[in-house]
Amino acid sequence: MCQWRDLKPGCVRNLQTLLYMKNREFVKNMQEIRERARKHLHQGALTSHYQGDVKAAVRILNEALATEIICTLRYTSHYFLAEGIHAESVRKEFREHANEEQEHAWMLAERIRQLGGSPDFHPGHALQNSHAEFKEGDTLVELIEEDLVAERIAIETYREMAAHFSEYDPTTRRLIEEILQQEEKHAEEMAGLLSTLSPERKPVNPDRESAA
Repeated sequence: MCQWRDLKPGCVRNLQTLLYMKNREFVKNMQEIRERARKHLHQGALTSHYQGDVKAAVRILNEALATEIICTLRYTSHYFLAEGIHAESVRKEFREHANEEQEHAWMLAERIRQLGGSPDFHPGHALQNSHAEFKEGDTLVELIEEDLVAERIAIETYREMAAHFSEYDPTTRRLIEEILQQEEKHAEEMAGLLSTLSPERKPVNPDRESAA
């Protein structure tokens, strides 16, 4: 049997023929890809090899978009509601998170468009479809707690979404994982603020509690 390092004339010819055939097959595939790209030009980034349910993907992403819209509004509201001796540093976090949640919304909307869907920015639909709720609070600590609850909800749902899309849509999965990473950072920052301002209400780590 001929090996790739075998320099016998017969083996060299066989390997050259194999490489030639593989190259022709690749060129043929490229021609088909180019033809499909022109034929389905109106579909944008969505190609015939997309294996998922496009309508379901758009629906799931629009729910995530609704969540990010509500989170943006909640953090913005909390920014202006925050009062007290520690309010200035907390307001800075609220504003930063509001901006980042808004960026998440843009990222999700862009992906929805790439899949041929329409991003749903209707305020009523956002309230109805958001995974997280729009809640306020009477104190600085209560505002932080509501944001932490919302972040934990987002983390759980984004983890499920990443697992869902991992089977057939790696582009959307990577997008979701990127947002998830930042939501985890938000949760840690809210938990840190809560621990500092109200040690007796410090969030419990379930893993550590069960190990104790």
